[in-house]
Amino acid sequence: MMWILFAVGSAFFAGVTAILAKCGIRRTDSTVATAIRTIVVLIFAWVMVFVAGSQDQIRDIDAKALLFLILSGLATGASWLCYFRALQLGDINKVVPIDKSSTVLTILLAFLLLGEPIGVFQGIGVVLIGVGTFLMIEKKPSVEGAAPQGKEWLLCAFGSAVFASLTAILGKMGIEGVESNLGTAIRTGVVLVMAWVMVLVTGKTGRVREVPRGELGFICLSGLATGASWLCYYRALQEGPASVVVPIDKLSILVTVAFSYLVFRERLTKRSGWGLALIVAGTLAMLL
Repeated sequence: MMWILFAVGSAFFAGVTAILAKCGIRRTDSTVATAIRTIVVLIFAWVMVFVAGSQDQIRDIDAKALLFLILSGLATGASWLCYFRALQLGDINKVVPIDKSSTVLTILLAFLLLGEPIGVFQGIGVVLIGVGTFLMIEKKPSVEGAAPQGKEWLLCAFGSAVFASLTAILGKMGIEGVESNLGTAIRTGVVLVMAWVMVLVTGKTGRVREVPRGELGFICLSGLATGASWLCYYRALQEGPASVVVPIDKLSILVTVAFSYLVFRERLTKRSGWGLALIVAGTLAMLL
């Protein structure tokens, strides 16, 4: 049952990632920040590959596994670009619950594509998470700032959730028979290429030199947290069912909400507090 501990570790580091990333994109363009932090994640991932001694296994990866790892990397890249753009534009306590709603879609895809059954408790969990997410999305603006203008943050947050669910399923397919550290490193390489292509295509290369030193530090720290989260997450996926690993990982919302209050003084309303409680209850129901 070590995979449960890895899943919990993934949740903690994922929760910290959101806070560090928010600190690093106050003035820095979110696409540029994503590209920079991916470099950190890639270095972290390959260091772990060599520590685990799995670098020689790369030649043993078959074409099918490699294809799914690449597809998973592309989905991850798209999810990151959407997520950090949403974080830059919106309130953490609004963006994160939407992103975590990917749990529902992941469970459905795991049932359709991987044949993982949906039990009674999982069905109850899906409903609770869905209702809880709605309550948190509808909360009032935080005390310190007004709600963001427009709906771009909302579209980006939903895009992040959709691509995150695809990442989990494709990642599960791609790491069958592949050492988890090596699989993570390969996927990260795909994300790196995608992120920098987006920087070039959008004409933002000049902004790389304009990143404030303080924000650069937070961006790098968020990359380290992401690397730790990924390594735990895909180790858990390799040993445990996706329909259980993903809900545990989504408990990172508790870490994010706690730190968002400590760092940004973002408070939950009574309505969104109930929403958070339902999301946690739904997640725990899926583990029964």
